[in-house]
Amino acid sequence: MTKEGLFCTFGGMEPKALYQPFELYVSDMECWDERPLIYHFFEIVQVLEGNGHRIVNENKFPYSKGSIFLFTPLDCRGFGSETSTRFCSIRFSEVFLGQYKHAQERERIAQWLKQLEHIFFHHNRFQEVLIKRPGDCRMIAALISNMVEEYGEKQAYHEENLQHLVTLILNILTRNVSDRNGGTSTGLESDPLINRMLVHIRQHISSPEKLRVQYLAKHFNLSANYVGEYFRKLTGESLQRYITLYKIKLVQQRLAFSNLSISQIADELGFTDESHLSRQFRKHSGVGLGEYRKKVSKEMIVK
Repeated sequence: MTKEGLFCTFGGMEPKALYQPFELYVSDMECWDERPLIYHFFEIVQVLEGNGHRIVNENKFPYSKGSIFLFTPLDCRGFGSETSTRFCSIRFSEVFLGQYKHAQERERIAQWLKQLEHIFFHHNRFQEVLIKRPGDCRMIAALISNMVEEYGEKQAYHEENLQHLVTLILNILTRNVSDRNGGTSTGLESDPLINRMLVHIRQHISSPEKLRVQYLAKHFNLSANYVGEYFRKLTGESLQRYITLYKIKLVQQRLAFSNLSISQIADELGFTDESHLSRQFRKHSGVGLGEYRKKVSKEMIVK
């Protein structure tokens, strides 16, 4: 008998955020029934025992013992177990990877996270993220085993060690979905149109003129009247909402991991001015720009 647990974003539900930058646990699949519906963190899952299928953004992919995959904060995630399943879950926020003491390192992490989220969101939404190299599978399994031990013992410098172990795992995962030029391995004309449209939006998020319906219609050979309908049909949300929420996500990254001023962030991401950015950010984040930056800065202080 197949048991399923699907966890997505639904209106009116309270979001789930980590109360600390990093959490790790090993558990049976039954615990998914108790998990929240909305996620604001990354998650790496390794299947220790069992088989079935994982559900990500309404797509189903088979899993078996040893399977490893990553969910981004925007992914709708879940599992359908066919045999008794046990898994290791590593959950971490951007704050965890941003807990570097030097500004230069924080800026590097900000850019790296942007690329990472783009790659995995693109794949999780439309196809399975595969670990193609057997050596990489063994390496990731060994790193996760080391993380479980390090997290359990919590000896001196364990936070720094966990941070570096997560980075190593993500580097290995990323190279399995990237080509030699650093792009996604599906960045071809043979990709479904919606894939190419999402990639275009993220690549040109700072250029409002290239995100207008008229431009998208001409660029992707669609009717201007059909662009919005097509986008909503394939993604489940409006074009404007997708663009706005992705911009807000980037604003949060800039506030957390850079010293850019509000004016510089507004200019970089194509907001009309600081006031426009401030209104949009408060509307979608629930707090002001300064309050958010101050809160994240406090969370970044290494305990």
